[in-house]
Amino acid sequence: MSERPEDAFAAEEAEDAPRRPRLAWALTGSGHDFLACLDIIRRLGEVDVFVSKAAAEVIWMYTRDRRPFPPEVRVIRDTTASAAPVGRFYKGWYHTLVVAPASSNTVAKCVLGISDTLVTNVFAQAGKCRLPIIVYACDTKPVHVTAAPDRTVTVYPRAVDLDNTERLRRFERTTVVETVEELERAVARRLGELEPAPQREA
Repeated sequence: MSERPEDAFAAEEAEDAPRRPRLAWALTGSGHDFLACLDIIRRLGEVDVFVSKAAAEVIWMYTRDRRPFPPEVRVIRDTTASAAPVGRFYKGWYHTLVVAPASSNTVAKCVLGISDTLVTNVFAQAGKCRLPIIVYACDTKPVHVTAAPDRTVTVYPRAVDLDNTERLRRFERTTVVETVEELERAVARRLGELEPAPQREA
């Protein structure tokens, strides 16, 4: 029996606010460096992960694990047409949004201002709340070698895909990264900015 919309909304409202603002991480249906992104999330610990319907499928394809995250990672799934969980951004639950990996479909929608999935809604609302956003866009160069669930494949992003990535770079408060290493550095830099300054001894 499917979950009723009012039940899904009530479940979201019942969640406790974090003790302090957390990192929000949105997963899309892209498989590019997907396992590496999951590993970063696991190491970060206290993160809220927004999982699109496509991402839920990809998690299973790549891991065969229905519970791929440790208990301290809160998972928010795409269960409401209105993307009810985005209200948490207005309540100050998050200090930063990471979208990684970001599929070409998600990047295109974000660039055009389309918000019809959990992830694109999260991107829009984080922007409207003036939060810093880090996006690991998959289509950043003409040739990509990437891992599919059962093999390594070579893909050739189209001109429109590359153009959308460039347009996303021009969004305010948005950092676009091209590798897992750049992603880790950008996240570490942002978390470092949030650490309290050391107290000077009198």
